[in-house]
Amino acid sequence: MLTVHAADAVHGAPAGADAVAVDGDTVAAIGPYGELLADRPRARVRRWSGLITPGLLNAGAPALLEAAYHPDPREADELGTDPVTGAALAALDLDEARRGASARRGLQRMLRHGTTAVRGPFTRPAVRTAVARSGLRIHAPGPAPHPVGLDPLASVTAPDGAFAAALAVGGPADLAVFDVRDAAELRAAGAGSCTATVLGGRLLFRRG
Repeated sequence: MLTVHAADAVHGAPAGADAVAVDGDTVAAIGPYGELLADRPRARVRRWSGLITPGLLNAGAPALLEAAYHPDPREADELGTDPVTGAALAALDLDEARRGASARRGLQRMLRHGTTAVRGPFTRPAVRTAVARSGLRIHAPGPAPHPVGLDPLASVTAPDGAFAAALAVGGPADLAVFDVRDAAELRAAGAGSCTATVLGGRLLFRRG
């Protein structure tokens, strides 16, 4: 399906480019909204407020998914809402089913932060299965970021260092939308300002 995602600007694109056309799972064009829609009058239009960027890469995913437990909302009274780690995690004595459920919740939280790719490796079978089923792209192992967290922007000096890949015509339609005007605001606001995440052309997160 053809979709035109329109916002206030597209990061890294020439001035005046405020939209990305997606054909299936591929970026078909980047440019001014009016031009893209004129060439694709039957395209579905998704309008956003803010900045369209490439999706983010969470390089600390193994720690977030295998060395932390993401509580179920029904466990909030007992465990709170933040990831459980360290001695508190060990005390939970998790089986594989609970580890898999935790990983799925963690992956959903990553999507809400504009993440479209993670860096492995994942050693626990339940976590590997959850990651594979999520559709998130898996990158080769590499250095862990500091700090490790849901916000990949927190460990880089500029947003470009957190992007999973360039947003380019012919490339994968993996993008995020943030409620900011430019890269400087994005760095200050962090990935929590994400309003939408698109992976392989599929809208997997939309705030509100």
